[in-house]
Formats: sequence, structure tokens, C-alpha cells
Amino acid sequence: MSSQLAVVNDEQSTLILEVIDASLRITRRDQFFSWLQGACQYLIPHEVLMCGFRVDGEENLHYESFISTRYVNEELVKRVTENKDGIVNRALVAWNADKRPILVADGLAAGDHGNYVVPFVETPEHLREIELKNLAAHGLQMKDGSVSSFFCFSRIIDKPNANHAYLLELLVPHLHAILMRFVGIRHDRATAGKKQLKGPVTKRELDILKWLHLGKTNQEIAMILEISPLTVKNHIHSILNKLHVENRSLASSKAVQLGLLKI
Repeated sequence: MSSQLAVVNDEQSTLILEVIDASLRITRRDQFFSWLQGACQYLIPHEVLMCGFRVDGEENLHYESFISTRYVNEELVKRVTENKDGIVNRALVAWNADKRPILVADGLAAGDHGNYVVPFVETPEHLREIELKNLAAHGLQMKDGSVSSFFCFSRIIDKPNANHAYLLELLVPHLHAILMRFVGIRHDRATAGKKQLKGPVTKRELDILKWLHLGKTNQEIAMILEISPLTVKNHIHSILNKLHVENRSLASSKAVQLGLLKI
């Protein structure tokens, strides 16, 4: 196993925090695209991002793509994500087996490289044919171990390396939260009425939902509302139960769909 270390200086650490902070205010697809083309480019310069996410009751992931090059279109995205032999689908299978960032590019040797894995080698000809050039991918898993979401950056300006893998580990939880906010809203609207509230949401729970929707942590909400973090945690548990959702991001989108929150 060859081990490569990510090297992040103070300037990049500050930039990472600024990029993450900006992500907390994203609730729409157009805002996400602007963020990807702006702040996020300083961390992972890229031209394509494919975001896979789980839809209730369906086995395969659905993909949203964000493309800033004329060389890649939605048809190509379908080809590499939906086909069994598609490079993104193969990367997803590899990630699901290891749960570490996946890198693929011309010149990268297959194997375990410490904080990332190169699961297979693609020929330069095939990488040019599919127009993606390279990929750096990482995901999140659900409680049962299955894939919850999967994010694949492609046409990265530099050859994917240990730093990209490190940045993916930092960014993917926030990418997942953003995706669930705007996709969750759309999905909930399409399925409105299928699941009702288990019980009435209290005024205090609505207050917490508002700050949760704005990306505040339990500690920050506790300080704002002058209550203990444990009380906030208990209220959030009650909110998730009443809204029939598994996490904070889905609670936020469900609350918008039900009219409990306004955006």
C-alpha cells in the first residue's frame, strides 16, 4: 500500500470554513450551482459534478448533474451512471465496498493509497471518449450501511490526489445536506399527503426548526433560544418523529413542504 498525505495550509483551512459556511444558506438548485461555480472551485476546480441520492422504495440512485462544459451533457451522465459498466456506477460499487474516497485518472495506479482508493485503471482513450477525463468521488451511507448519497467530481483541473480525497471527506456531508434541502422539497411536494404529521408541532419546535433550516448547530440553537443543548437535542428527536424523517435536512425540507416554514 502506498500512503499519500493531504497537505492543507492555514489559508486553505480558512477557505474551507468559508466555503462550508456559505453552503449553509443554500436551499435551491440555482444557488447550489452558483456556489459550485464560485467558492467551491477554489477547493476542487472542476467542470462536472454528479450527485446521486436515494429515493424511498427505489433500489438505484437518482442523479442530479451540474455541468459547466459543452463537452458533457445529460445523455452522457445517464450513460456513466445508469449502465452497469458506466464509470460512475463502477466507482459507486467500489465506494460501497470500502467507504473511502475513490479516485480515477490517467496515471493513477490501482490500489489502496491511504486516505483514498483507486479501484480500477481506465485507459486514456476511454477517459477521452467519455469526456470526463478523471473523477474524485465519495458518499454517505445510511444507518443500515446502504448508500444514501454519492458525489462524483469530474474534469478536475489537476490530477486527483490525496488533497482532493481529504476535501471530499470534509465537503460531502455538506453536499448531502444541500442536496437533501432542494431535492427533498421537490420530492415531498410530489408525495404530499402520503404521510401526515404524527402530532402537532409545538411553538418551541417551530423555533428550533427555523434555526435548524438555517444550518445552525444544536449548540448555536441552544445559545440563541437560551436553553440547554440537551433540550435542543430532545426537541429535534421529537421533530424527526413527528415529521416521519430520518435527519435534520429532511426535517427542514418536509417542514417547508407542509407550510411550517417559509422560504
